[in-house]
Amino acid sequence: QVQLVESGGGLVQAGGSLRLSCAASGRSFSSYAMAWFRQAPGKEREFVAAISWSGGGTRYVDSVKGRFSISRDNAKNTAYLQMNVLKPEDTAVYYCARNKGPIATPGRDDYGYWGQGTQVTVSS
Repeated sequence: QVQLVESGGGLVQAGGSLRLSCAASGRSFSSYAMAWFRQAPGKEREFVAAISWSGGGTRYVDSVKGRFSISRDNAKNTAYLQMNVLKPEDTAVYYCARNKGPIATPGRDDYGYWGQGTQVTVSS
């Protein structure tokens, strides 16, 4: 059984930073790509960033390029999302997800396991 637990969300002023963590239980964490999605009130859940099984490949949605950085530590079964220069439009619940395979992809249907989410609120 795979469980994903996010942490690190909170309230921050515009221009600030947060680091989200996603701790995974179960085996074979290092065999799968990981990703972060987010969902703002009244909107669809959208892709934010993904990282391949080895960490060698990453993908980002255009709106966060240059501000967010995804990483992983396979020894700790943990994925991270470093968020800098936060904007009010980044406000959302952020979800960690495990891909069904090793390659970083942006599609929601590519992910089979999801965390419960952590709230990020950016004030102006």
